[in-house]
Amino acid sequence: MLRLIGLAISIGLADSMNPSTIAPGLYLAMGRQARAGLLQFTIAVFAVNLIGGAVIALGPGEALLAIVPKPTATTRYIVETVAGVVMLVGAAVLWRRRHTLARRELPSPPSEGRSSFLLGLTIAGVELPTAFPYFAVIAAVVGSGLDPVRQLIPLAIYNIAFVLPLILMAATLTFAPERSERILSRTRDLLQRHWPALLAALALLAGAFVTVIGVTGLTGRSHSTVGRLSRNLRKAITR
Repeated sequence: MLRLIGLAISIGLADSMNPSTIAPGLYLAMGRQARAGLLQFTIAVFAVNLIGGAVIALGPGEALLAIVPKPTATTRYIVETVAGVVMLVGAAVLWRRRHTLARRELPSPPSEGRSSFLLGLTIAGVELPTAFPYFAVIAAVVGSGLDPVRQLIPLAIYNIAFVLPLILMAATLTFAPERSERILSRTRDLLQRHWPALLAALALLAGAFVTVIGVTGLTGRSHSTVGRLSRNLRKAITR
């Protein structure tokens, strides 16, 4: 369970630098009724992702496990290692393209006639089918063998980590209202210039962490197998 939670946190934090959610969040945080609008947007994004992940994990995921054999621990460690390596490759690609990506304007939500909650539902609903880092967490949850209630814990933790930047914006509006506009404006300028590099750095750290989780699992499994074979061999010799 702890391995799964570590996986969810690391991937969620890396995925939290998604411009599709951060940019609208900053836009709402600097608008009218900023805190209420931002909280509605955050709750909507969190709810769509959590419910969508739960439906996938407990629906098609459980159905698939009923058809195919349950993945072994070694298979799960291999999947974790591959996911970590993919994140490391993604970090390298982002770093190489950081200057090109930084020249693109951060997206801004439409201002006419759409509530913050509906905006969050729309953005999260559109993004969910292509949320490949989230799918890696869902796959790990499905193969974990946990009961349905405990499967929701890492999914919820991932989504808390994913909306953490939005939570920090809301905290800024709550605890530093006089300085919030200046802080958030500088944050937007910083992200506009450096978000690809920041995302690459987070992906690098998360990918390294996930790879270490997978590799240590594999090596531990290997050492356990060697130890078991050695004990069996000694028993056979002493008979």
